[in-house]
Amino acid sequence: MIHTRRAFDPHTIKLVIFDLDGTLIDSRLDLVHSVNAALRHIGRTELPDDVIASYVGDGAPILIQRALGGEAVDEAIVRQGLQFFLSYYREHKLDHTTVYAGVKEALESVQSASNGVPRQMAVLTNKPVVPSRAIVDALSLGPFFTQIYGGNSFATKKPDPEGALKLLEEAAVRPQEAAIVGDSHVDVETGRNAGLWTVGVSYGFAPHTLEAHPPDVLVDTPQELAEVFA
Repeated sequence: MIHTRRAFDPHTIKLVIFDLDGTLIDSRLDLVHSVNAALRHIGRTELPDDVIASYVGDGAPILIQRALGGEAVDEAIVRQGLQFFLSYYREHKLDHTTVYAGVKEALESVQSASNGVPRQMAVLTNKPVVPSRAIVDALSLGPFFTQIYGGNSFATKKPDPEGALKLLEEAAVRPQEAAIVGDSHVDVETGRNAGLWTVGVSYGFAPHTLEAHPPDVLVDTPQELAEVFA
């Protein structure tokens, strides 16, 4: 079901910015396995899948810090865990990762604006940019996007608006002519900080975080995402 708090006219939207993990791709298992491999490497106990999945969204350093117990953890241990995680994930990022069913069709629909001019679309994720681009290309999503930026593409990560504002500038689009789509409060806050419309998806990793930070529109399926921009 589509839940609308604040309606926008899809005809006015010229740029759509997508989150990656939990929005376009189901990368849950590969992230879980990589975090647990890092925990094993430094002699820590593995964590349940759901716990690790709930830590995803703010970038790899914070993911590892959370997996190790939070802010009180020694920085050297976090760095050691992060280094192993990134190395392991680089090799295993496509073991189980897939595009969510219906996403490619939704992207085709979102891209084809009704005025005959294709909408511009981009990816803005807090995952490091190199594996992000590799995954997008390997899963045949690359042709949809004019740009893919990751968590290390800028000095800041989402929810800081730096990446979103750069995409607006590159697309020559005003904030009110753009929307951001994501599965967590990080994406909603990014959109608000940049002045964008916000669309949340409830099928991803962190739908619980959207309760405290409700988007303008919330969808339950990729098919409904297509409807929102139709």
